[in-house]
Amino acid sequence: MNRRQFLHTAAGIGAGLWSMEAFNALAQAPIKPNILFILADDLGWSDLGCYGNTYHETPNLDRLASQGMRFTDAYAACPVCSPTRASLMSGQYPARVGITDFIAGHWRPYEKVLATINKTQYLPEEVVTFAEALKPAGYVCGSFGKWHLGEPKITPGTQGFDDFVVTGGWGHFGNQSQPDIQIPKDKHLTEVIADKGIEFMRAHRDQPFCLYLPHFAVHIPIEARQETILKYANKPEQREEVCNPVYAAMLEHLDTSVGRLLDELDALGIADNTVVFFYSDNGGLYRMYTGQGPLVTSNAPLRGEKGTLYEGGVREPLIVRWPGHIAPGTECHEIVTTPDFYPTFLELAGAEQPSGTTLDGVSIAPLLTQAGALNRDAVYWHYPHYHHSVPAGAIREGDWKLIEFYDDSHLELYNLRNDIGEKENVALHFPERAEALRAKLAAWRESAGAEMPVPNPDYDPARAHEWGKNPGRG
Repeated sequence: MNRRQFLHTAAGIGAGLWSMEAFNALAQAPIKPNILFILADDLGWSDLGCYGNTYHETPNLDRLASQGMRFTDAYAACPVCSPTRASLMSGQYPARVGITDFIAGHWRPYEKVLATINKTQYLPEEVVTFAEALKPAGYVCGSFGKWHLGEPKITPGTQGFDDFVVTGGWGHFGNQSQPDIQIPKDKHLTEVIADKGIEFMRAHRDQPFCLYLPHFAVHIPIEARQETILKYANKPEQREEVCNPVYAAMLEHLDTSVGRLLDELDALGIADNTVVFFYSDNGGLYRMYTGQGPLVTSNAPLRGEKGTLYEGGVREPLIVRWPGHIAPGTECHEIVTTPDFYPTFLELAGAEQPSGTTLDGVSIAPLLTQAGALNRDAVYWHYPHYHHSVPAGAIREGDWKLIEFYDDSHLELYNLRNDIGEKENVALHFPERAEALRAKLAAWRESAGAEMPVPNPDYDPARAHEWGKNPGRG
């Protein structure tokens, strides 16, 4: 029950429709907060103003951070999109779900090792999503935007969402959708997603809702309105940052979309009872196309980009606002990762963990209210694919992060407290720590059912750079 429902019911009690005993019982019942989860696509850790960027203008997200909590050490479960989205839906690491690369995935037929293939090219139907888990607690759930988990076979509608629109195709204007909502050719997708989100909130303002808004922005191709592009083209560039006017304009469209949603929460009178999350699915992509085209962004001071297990590929902006529960302008340095959101939603909603479901994440609710730390010693990654790097796995335990490269088994060890840019590999200086973390990573892979690359009988160094058709595409 949300606050509006409570007041409505209380009015009925005041009119003599209920007993005082019933009123007292109702007054003691917890008010279930709404959940608004906004997911950006390919947005880097240092792209927002509240994370230090001085060229991009993100006033609404900066406002959200000033009113809530900004996380410095939040991670995506994978350096590419589909696995992170599967992890969000399931509360599990991608290796356990069986989706470790984007659907359908890259393929290099002549590289040193044969990368693994997704066990399934859609979110497994047996996965009990957070939307399905919230239903018994009285929540209505909506999803509007990029799904990328096996449509048209698997959609939000087959995985527990009461209302949905999946946007697809290629590009940010017009575009396709399932079901077809006839998106105008001059309509930017950030505007469409905000429109649908606002419609949903208005329709369900009187009941607890969970609204998932996964954007396509700022994924390539970068496209924005010409007047916004010109604004940045005429803006002085910042010496330490990549200053791409089109990318900056598209990010502003995303920020404006967030601002519209925040304003609507205020207009509906439900902002105080809504937990707002803003997050990204993986790190930023340097160039418009792989190895070609102009630079569009930088993840500096982090090393690496989308498709790598360096910090630039997996460390993400995360902002959470919950008025009256999260102190404004707070900063959290705890390590959190994608599987944590599912158990967090359950705790916020007072919902039960579905029977027979394994959750790899832990609730971050104690961090939000500053009631305590998380009971977890490490987070893990498994990316056995070629992308902007070679197949690899990683573990972060405290300040230490180990990356194991699967093509030649070499290790890289970094102390992130002293070296956030991962410039100095200290594996040879701390061999016992490196081997202990490697063993811990191997044990986790075994527990999660992770599949490993194997030597490639067709390995050809002269052709190793060539891309082929992923066998999992069918």
